[in-house]
Amino acid sequence: MTTVLITGFGPFPRAPFNPSGPLAFRLARRARPALAGVRRIAHVFPTSYRAVDRDLPALIARHRPAVVLLFGLAARTPHLRIETRACNRRTPLFPDAQRLCPEAPAIRPGGPPAHGSRAPHRRLVAAARAVGVPARLSRDAGPYVCNFTYWRALEESTEEAQLLPLVQFVHIPLIARGPVPLARARRRRLMLGDLARAGEAILVALLAASRR
Repeated sequence: MTTVLITGFGPFPRAPFNPSGPLAFRLARRARPALAGVRRIAHVFPTSYRAVDRDLPALIARHRPAVVLLFGLAARTPHLRIETRACNRRTPLFPDAQRLCPEAPAIRPGGPPAHGSRAPHRRLVAAARAVGVPARLSRDAGPYVCNFTYWRALEESTEEAQLLPLVQFVHIPLIARGPVPLARARRRRLMLGDLARAGEAILVALLAASRR
C-alpha cells in the first residue's frame, strides 16, 4: 500500500487560526476512488523550529511515505502557491509559536543556497486550476518555519535510503469561516472545501509522478 504524509501547522504569532492543519486532516479523511489503496498519515506541527526538527524525521522514518505533501499559511496571498524550492535561510525577526528566534540566518551553514523539489510543479498548478482553485508557481517559500520545514523534508528525501519520498510544499491563503459580506462578494475568498478539492488534485498528481 502506498503511504503519503500530509502535514499542516498550528497557530503562530499573527495567525491565531491556521487552516493548513484542518486541511491536512480533511485530506486524510477524504473518501475518493483516486485515493483508494492510499494510506494517508496526517500530522499538524506546532509552528516551531524545534517541533519540526523533532517530528519530521521521525514521521518519515516510521511511515516511509512515497509522497510528503506539506501545507502552510501565506495569509497575504489570495491563491495557492506551489513552492518549487526551499532556500537556506531563516529570519531572526519573527519568533515561532514557542517565541523562539533562530540564532543563525542559515538553516545549514555552509550548505547549498537552495534545495529544489523533484515534483512536477506545472502539473500541480494545472491540477489545482482544473478544479477551480487559483494557483501559481513560487520560487520563494519565505524565511519562516514553512521554508524551514520544506528544507528539512527535502534534505530527508536526498539522504541515502531505500525509499526517497517525493516532497512538495504548498502555501495556502486564509479561508472564509462564515458568510461573506455583500461588499466583498465580488472577490470570493476560498473556503476549506475549495482547498480540499485542490489538495486532493495535487495529491493525485504527486502520486502519479511518484509511481513513474
